[in-house]
Amino acid sequence: MVTTLSADRLAELQDAGESFALVDTRPEDSYKAWRVPDAINFPFGPDEQLDENGQLESFKETVGDTNQVITICAKGISSGNLAIQLESATDEYEVQTVNGGMEGWSGVYDHVDLSDEMPTDGLTVVQVQRRAKGCLGYLVGCGETGEAVVVDPTADIDEFEIAAGNAGLSIVGVVDTHVHADHVSGGRDLANSLNVPYYLGARAKERGVEVEFTALQRNEVLDVGSLEVKALATPGHTSEMITLLVDATALLTADTLHVDSTGRTELEFSKDSEAQRASEDSNGETVRRGEDGARMLYETLHRTILAEPEHLAVLPGHVTVTEEGKFEHGFPGEPIMTTVRAARTGINLFELDEEAFVERMADAGEKPANYEEIIDRNRGELDLPPEERVELEMGPNNCSA
Repeated sequence: MVTTLSADRLAELQDAGESFALVDTRPEDSYKAWRVPDAINFPFGPDEQLDENGQLESFKETVGDTNQVITICAKGISSGNLAIQLESATDEYEVQTVNGGMEGWSGVYDHVDLSDEMPTDGLTVVQVQRRAKGCLGYLVGCGETGEAVVVDPTADIDEFEIAAGNAGLSIVGVVDTHVHADHVSGGRDLANSLNVPYYLGARAKERGVEVEFTALQRNEVLDVGSLEVKALATPGHTSEMITLLVDATALLTADTLHVDSTGRTELEFSKDSEAQRASEDSNGETVRRGEDGARMLYETLHRTILAEPEHLAVLPGHVTVTEEGKFEHGFPGEPIMTTVRAARTGINLFELDEEAFVERMADAGEKPANYEEIIDRNRGELDLPPEERVELEMGPNNCSA
């Protein structure tokens, strides 16, 4: 009987440097678009037979010299079939299959305590990393009072409750920095679960947000115990985007600024976006052009973010996950962060003048999968059962420019 292992266990084996062949049975195009690090592709359907058309020999050539095989697919169906076929056809391999496949991998998290990186005494910051999509959420807490806020939680809200419990903190508020386009937010659900306020930037109503929220005005300060969390208006990636300045120590920049790039600007502002189509005057002329987001972001970066003291820590909302499934910067389980100074001097985009910046941001590449439906869900317009939520956000985040 084929044994299964969880996606979390797969991550542990990879982190420990264990030797095995990870075989992805999905079609080649799905594999190329998004996969687990170091996976090799051997397309195999749920009804295929390994003894047909020399499949077994082809498999042996694909995996090479190994006796440990782990199979994975989208949901565990075709990979389970391959594992069963292998066990029947040969005793050369010890075979396991990943329970839930890539759906399971999409729910693998690491909790990274950044508190030692913060110069403020009593400030606890936990970065909650989602490996498959590079989403970075935060728990920000006051050690003196035990109060904390959660920033940009994913739909797996238990991860943030676990982080708070492990840190000995009580969540008193939940903040979404903007209406996310690459993943389903857990902000409203977490706030409802804990009966605490749910915050968005003051301009969120103009985005058509229908869920109940408390508006954070420009430069409004949230008191989290003895900490001050200030909401800076930083439009560009979206019109209602905010960045959180935590106790003059750290900037939670979400998709305004990443470690090695900026967020893209055309998901809300491009001519073919839903928001754009709705922004027409009485003559049918476009009111908001696609370049407006890029101009907003240029001003935000140069007049707000990079104008902050250069020693401030920059804690982004995403890290890019490459087609090979690896973090483009850093490694899972390690801090993903930079400083204002390092960003200013190390990101090539900041060398461009405004016109060149706008031109560069016009095309940020492939958009996140199902981003318009994800936006509708996060605005409260689209209701999704949990199983459809997982399907909707499968794939890379594609939020960087």
